[in-house]
Amino acid sequence: MELAAIRDLADRIRVNVGRVIIGKEEVVDKLMIALITSGHVLLEDVPGTGKTLLAKAMARSLDCQFKRIQFTPDLLPTDLSGIQFYNQKTSDFEFRPGPLFAHLLLADEINRATPRTQSSLLECMEERQVSADGVTRALEQPFLVIATQNPVEHQGTFPLPEAQLDRFLFKVRMGYPSSEEGLDILKRFRAEQPLEQIEPVASREELIRAQATYTVVHAGDDVLRYLLELVERTRSHADAAVGVSPRGSQALLRAAQAHAILRGRDYVSPDDIKAMAQPVLAHRIVPAASQRSRPGAAERLVATLLAEIPVPTEEYAQ
Repeated sequence: MELAAIRDLADRIRVNVGRVIIGKEEVVDKLMIALITSGHVLLEDVPGTGKTLLAKAMARSLDCQFKRIQFTPDLLPTDLSGIQFYNQKTSDFEFRPGPLFAHLLLADEINRATPRTQSSLLECMEERQVSADGVTRALEQPFLVIATQNPVEHQGTFPLPEAQLDRFLFKVRMGYPSSEEGLDILKRFRAEQPLEQIEPVASREELIRAQATYTVVHAGDDVLRYLLELVERTRSHADAAVGVSPRGSQALLRAAQAHAILRGRDYVSPDDIKAMAQPVLAHRIVPAASQRSRPGAAERLVATLLAEIPVPTEEYAQ
């Protein structure tokens, strides 16, 4: 697949999702980047901002299998992975796959499940496989997890551990709509539900080809050094107790490559690194003890480093 075809694929999905979601072009673009790079997304915001609606609109735009799980404290790991049941007709045990065996999985209010259940997502998110009853089963491509959580309500919730946060490519906040966008929302949803009219505009095969092609986007040595310096500074900064892992640096490069495609380029520039740094890196940083009581400490640290680190100025396309 040519890079222009990947951009056309993203444009089709973006327009289709825009029939339902109003004024969240940057958030939709991040979901498109996650689709192209096989990354997972954590949508975090207060209830009613359209997190679940956005995930459903994205799922309806793809000709892929979609499953939704409402996470609750009594949810068990086998409710996700599947169970062995006794088939009386065959007089034998058979495996009944759980909702993890889908192409796009919506994990709604993921922080309401217990750590035991949350840990069942670690293997499938990173290795694209599920181990149950001593048997490892591979998941079909593509496999994408879109998780939602409410950052305000803490009663009855279980914070996601760092190991699980590190498996999300992006952590994205929806934000409230502007006055004009709020008016458009009222008009659009007044008499109908646009989500019911969404039809698939991209096939599973197209998405798989895009995921196999985007890595040809060139990234020069100067850009890679710039990325690494940004990541390494998070590990030594006084305001960070734990910095970004090597998995995080790879995630930033993949996101920058896909971002370059959406901007019509076949090479990564420092602007791509800057655009992707906050959503890729901030949730992977554990602020120092002196900063944890201050909301947004990790985001401020990333912004500070972006302002301090010199940007390379050579021709990146060469």
